[in-house]
Amino acid sequence: MKVPLSLLTIVTEGLLKEPMIELLRRHGATGHTITRADGEGSRGVRAKDWEGPNLRFECILSPEAADAALDEVSERYFENYSVIAWVTEVKVVRSTKFSSKDSAES
Repeated sequence: MKVPLSLLTIVTEGLLKEPMIELLRRHGATGHTITRADGEGSRGVRAKDWEGPNLRFECILSPEAADAALDEVSERYFENYSVIAWVTEVKVVRSTKFSSKDSAES
């Protein structure tokens, strides 16, 4: 059976790796995927040689948790860091893999 959930994607500077992992865990993520990301945006190409690579974080959350995490990313990081983030509706199988023990009990 397919269950509707949300895919939260965040692309940010590498120096935010640990804070982003903590943020995702705080919002109930049971896991995440991190990949290096290169590209160009409204600010042009980043000088990654000394700043390190951009990172792309992806995790599956409930729609409510994904929206809350997106709000926190916006409030904490958009003004002072190179960050872009979005939520995509997805349908998953094995939905229990994406439920934290704490949220499954509530």
